[in-house]
Amino acid sequence: MRLKGKVALISGGAKGQGKVEAQLFSKEGAKVILGDILDDLGQEVAKDIQDTGGEATYVHLDVTNETDWKSSIEIVLKKYGRLDILVNNAGILIRKGIEDTTSEDWSRIMAINAKGAFLGIKSAIPVMRQSGGGSIINISSTAGLVASPSGSASYTATKGAVRLLTKSTAIQYAHENIRCNSVHPGPIDTDMIQDSITDPTKLTERMERLPMGRFGTAEEVAFGVLYLASDESSFVTGSELVIDGGHTAQ
Repeated sequence: MRLKGKVALISGGAKGQGKVEAQLFSKEGAKVILGDILDDLGQEVAKDIQDTGGEATYVHLDVTNETDWKSSIEIVLKKYGRLDILVNNAGILIRKGIEDTTSEDWSRIMAINAKGAFLGIKSAIPVMRQSGGGSIINISSTAGLVASPSGSASYTATKGAVRLLTKSTAIQYAHENIRCNSVHPGPIDTDMIQDSITDPTKLTERMERLPMGRFGTAEEVAFGVLYLASDESSFVTGSELVIDGGHTAQ
């Protein structure tokens, strides 16, 4: 098992990529704490993991709320006394052009996508230091690497922020054996992309523009996150793992 004995905290773990990451981490031996604001769904994910022999705990976690982060970390410490892995997975997409994006839109997406990752890192580092090190994985996007004429400028801005926050964290804490890397998925077949592109024709057109001719799956992203969470990546920090079917190679 690649994560045997490790303790992992995953934000946005109630559905989509976060849910799949929680399930995979559990199969690989991790004790999983998954946080979200979707309490019913999150509790179901934790129960499903428990029913299959894994160890999982759900916590209510609004990633924009520092108090929620502190209480989640307290639960981790009370149950396990250590934290080895943090996955900053929670995020939203507001698909609007610059002129249509309101100040409220901008503040909301920045709070969840960028501030949420910052608060997660800030909360986890002291515990990882006590544990002798750890791995932080921030879920960015290919939108954090390149822009798109039809993309969301606000989303791109947040994911670019996450990319450089990752690098700053990596170089500031490498000497304490705390690693930090970002994952950059391309179009992934989750609720986020289905909800944001409701026109089937546009959805097909976007898929056909990908060199591999299909969207990725949450499982394909989760395996990349698993690598960065495991000791197999012990000399990897400040890096960008792109999982995009060749999208940014064009």
